[in-house]
Amino acid sequence: MNGIINILKPPGMTSHDAVSYIRRVFAMKKVGHAGTLDPAAAGVLPVFLGSATRLIEYSTEAAKSYRVEVTFGFETDTGDDTGKVTQTGPCELPARQRLEEVLATFIGAITQIPPVYSAIKVDGKKLYELARAGIAVEPKARQVHIHDIRILEVRQSTLLLDVDCSKGTYIRSLCQDIGRKIGCPAVMSFLVRTKVGDFTLEQAVSIEEISNKKEAIVLPLDFAVAHLPLVKLSPSECKDLQQGKAVFTQTCPSSLVRLYDTQERLVGIGQYDSTSSLLKPVKILSLF
Repeated sequence: MNGIINILKPPGMTSHDAVSYIRRVFAMKKVGHAGTLDPAAAGVLPVFLGSATRLIEYSTEAAKSYRVEVTFGFETDTGDDTGKVTQTGPCELPARQRLEEVLATFIGAITQIPPVYSAIKVDGKKLYELARAGIAVEPKARQVHIHDIRILEVRQSTLLLDVDCSKGTYIRSLCQDIGRKIGCPAVMSFLVRTKVGDFTLEQAVSIEEISNKKEAIVLPLDFAVAHLPLVKLSPSECKDLQQGKAVFTQTCPSSLVRLYDTQERLVGIGQYDSTSSLLKPVKILSLF
């Protein structure tokens, strides 16, 4: 079995739990996921089976979209409403125009500090493991990119937002930073991931559907690289690339491309060097 399952991860299940479940259902060991989703969050979690695991990086790098509820009035040590309250304060949200102005300051390249309770590793240990052990570690700031933030609804003490962002963005940190910019402590109180690259919430399948339908819900492995331009290879070019050799080509639609043979089968990923006009193998799949 080689392919991808676009799982609708339910709240309360870890990303690792989802992978373990797929291993049991399909009785296979070679399974991985693209982009960890918080246990309390729901939404899109692409899980890769067999040779498709070699393409995980191309989905991990993809932009992501979220629907998030921000609740104002308190902060926690985890950044969401499941953690220990560290700060409280009265809060009256400003007018919508002011909210729009504040959110606009977060669009583009921003620097954020990841939550202490996160899966980032320090000296081989995950931050949340250190935090649970009572070991204080200050996470390093990182640059991420917020493509867009849209207000869906404003309530008395909450905001419902849609956020499009780069990989590595912590929505919990974003919620906290929005609150601080407004002058009110804030937490993330609800989160659903609606998109990872070309994987969408509308197309995601539930855990129950996976056990009932099995192979019927497995997407072809090249779905993960559908955003890359396509290049078709002759049999001799295909053979050369599979042997690690570069092939000469005068035109190529992009520097990074997906490669197919004459039978429309994905061969792998190639890198084009316009200076030398050589197409070099980056990742070649051995499926046939």
